[in-house]
Amino acid sequence: MNGPMLDLVGVWTVILGAGVFFYVLLDGFDLGVGMLYGLNPDSTSRGIIMNSIAPIWDGNETWLILGGLALLAAFPLAFAIIIPALYFPVLLMLLALIFRGVAFEFRFKDKEHRGFWDNAFAYGSAVATFAQGTVLGAFIQGFQVEGRQFTGGSFDWLTPFSVMTGVALMAGYTLLGAGWLILKTEGSLQDWARVQGRRALILVLVGIGIVSLWTPYAEPDIAQRWFTWPNIVFLAPVPLASAVLAWATWRSLGRDHHAWPFVYGIGLFITAYLGLAISLWPNIVPHRYSLWDAASSESTQAFLLVGTLFLLPIILLYSGWSYWVFRGKVKADAGYH
Repeated sequence: MNGPMLDLVGVWTVILGAGVFFYVLLDGFDLGVGMLYGLNPDSTSRGIIMNSIAPIWDGNETWLILGGLALLAAFPLAFAIIIPALYFPVLLMLLALIFRGVAFEFRFKDKEHRGFWDNAFAYGSAVATFAQGTVLGAFIQGFQVEGRQFTGGSFDWLTPFSVMTGVALMAGYTLLGAGWLILKTEGSLQDWARVQGRRALILVLVGIGIVSLWTPYAEPDIAQRWFTWPNIVFLAPVPLASAVLAWATWRSLGRDHHAWPFVYGIGLFITAYLGLAISLWPNIVPHRYSLWDAASSESTQAFLLVGTLFLLPIILLYSGWSYWVFRGKVKADAGYH
């Protein structure tokens, strides 16, 4: 038979896409919790907020490693262009995540300087989120490429649009964090999280609106994909689902719902993720190289797939088990030591 029986590029696209989404979702809500932690002045509430993510926050970052390695191994050309173009925001994100992790541990051990570590945890969460948002904005805008190399400047990523996406992602993670706190807490802290969730949702919708208008305006190919017949009919369910989920999220935040604000928030992220994927497909270097253009050799992808398919179920099992073990509401007298 001629040609491979399995499209390995398609398989690796699914793995990379899933890894990025799981990171955005899982580390996103605990980064959101970190930002909310800095907004709550009550020491008892802060302890509960911290304890709500203590057993699972570091495991969530596994998906960042998986996504980075999948990009390097399966799509090396994309890695060679994207990382130099986004070197500074990626570096800023990693430093903030490291500082945040150190602060998480030290606030329990170094009680004399707990205020400093509390601020470090909150600001580290905010800076890491903003950096991720600027990465997203710069990625959507595309990169200056000649041949197979990035030829732009070190600060090409810093534009009004990328700053806007940075702020919008901070709001998005805050929405997820508020949903998590509603799920895991009760009483006055839960009521406070509902208020913060509604405020964040407004900013999220503004950010989605700006991106949805800017991308087709800036790129005629994207406008043609979304607004020509019959695509406009086939793709209409995505923005319609976003609108329904936004309404459902707002409604659930104002009612005595515990799980639904988090679930609807996840749904809103899924539709936004799908919208971006539809706009940029099939390019992994936006407006330049497709997934197939940037892929490594078939033998390399096949070799790496063996180990990846072995590790993925393990990651899913231990992640799912940790969430199951630490399910339920968080109490003030049961925490991290």
